[in-house]
Amino acid sequence: MRICSLPVIVAATLLAGSAHAEGEGRYRMEKTEGGFVRLDTTTGEVSLCREQDGQIVCRMAADERAAFEKELDLLTKRVEALEKGGATALSDAKPALPTDEEIDRTMSIMEKMMQRFMGIVKNLEDGEEETAPGKDTIPQKT
Repeated sequence: MRICSLPVIVAATLLAGSAHAEGEGRYRMEKTEGGFVRLDTTTGEVSLCREQDGQIVCRMAADERAAFEKELDLLTKRVEALEKGGATALSDAKPALPTDEEIDRTMSIMEKMMQRFMGIVKNLEDGEEETAPGKDTIPQKT
């Protein structure tokens, strides 16, 4: 069956480009001895079709079915791994709160910064320029 349908599949593949260019539908059907070969002109997938009870029933070609099953298995494993990893990551990843020492150190830094800033603002309001401790004034050269 595979050997008989191989020339039809090759011919259908070659005709796919011209069928799609002519504005025909997405699928192209070719008659074979055992039924039909359906070619998806967009993706290039080939399905083997036959008539049953007045309807056309299509199934993926054996090669594509194996590739489909393999991809499905890989995706299933990835989802399971993500679900396992996500559950442990969510339960283990609690935010670490800072210690009292870290909070005290941060607050002292903020206090120093605010005191210096408020000193600069006060000096600007009073019109005085006060130099930082340990620095000499820079003489005006203009």
